[in-house]
Amino acid sequence: MGLPLRMDNIHAPTVPSGPSSRPLANGNAKHLSFAELQAKKENLEAELKALSGVLDSHGVNMETPLTTADGFPRADIDVAQIRTTRARIINLKNDYKDLMNVIEKHLHEHFASIQDTDDAVPTPTDRAEMLGDSIPTALDEPFAKVNSVVAGSPAESAGLKPGDEIRNFGYVNKGNHDGLKKVAECVQGNEGQRILVKVSRRVESDRRQELQLNLTPRRNWGGRGLLGCHILPL
Repeated sequence: MGLPLRMDNIHAPTVPSGPSSRPLANGNAKHLSFAELQAKKENLEAELKALSGVLDSHGVNMETPLTTADGFPRADIDVAQIRTTRARIINLKNDYKDLMNVIEKHLHEHFASIQDTDDAVPTPTDRAEMLGDSIPTALDEPFAKVNSVVAGSPAESAGLKPGDEIRNFGYVNKGNHDGLKKVAECVQGNEGQRILVKVSRRVESDRRQELQLNLTPRRNWGGRGLLGCHILPL
C-alpha cells in the first residue's frame, strides 16, 4: 500500500484570490449606460447565487476542508467541481466589486450633473428669467397671488412682486396646495434651501410674462417670517 497522496493546497481554488484575470463580460463596464450596469449587476448576483447553490448541494462553503484528517481528498464530494466553483465565485466577486465601483462613480456623476443643472437656474441676484421657448405647452394654472412684498425680504431678493400669480411653488401646484397649507409646509421644510417658484406677471393689459424665480426662505432678514411676503389663494 502506497503512501497517501498529500494535497496540502487542495482547499484552494484553481486560481488564486485577487484581481480578476478576465475583463468584465460585454466589454468595459465604464462605457455602459446605468440601465446596462444595473442589468450586469443583477446577472452577477444571479450567477453568484447559483454558484453558491452548487456549493450548498455538496454541503460545503468557501472554507470547508476538502481533505480527510489524514490528507486524502474527500471521496464524498466532487473536489474538482468544488474547486472550480470556488474559483469562479472569487472571480465574480472581484468583478462585482469593480462593477459596484463603476456604478458608484456613475451615480456621483449623475447627481453632479443634476446639481450643475440646478446651478444653471438663475440665482437670486439674477432676480428673474423669462422661460421663453422653454415654456411647456401647458402651464399649470395659477393657484395663489402675491398680495404684498416687504422691502429687503427673501421674497424681494428672489424677484417676487405684488400681483404675481403663482403657478408652482416648489412641489406645490393648484392640484395639491390644500388651501396654501402645502406652501407653508414647503417653506418650513426648505429653510435655507432654494425653492423654484414659477409665476405669471402681467406686464401689459393684454400680455403676461412667465418667470421662474429662486426663493430661499431664511430667518434674520430683518422682518417677520421666512419669506417676507403675503400670499393669497385664488
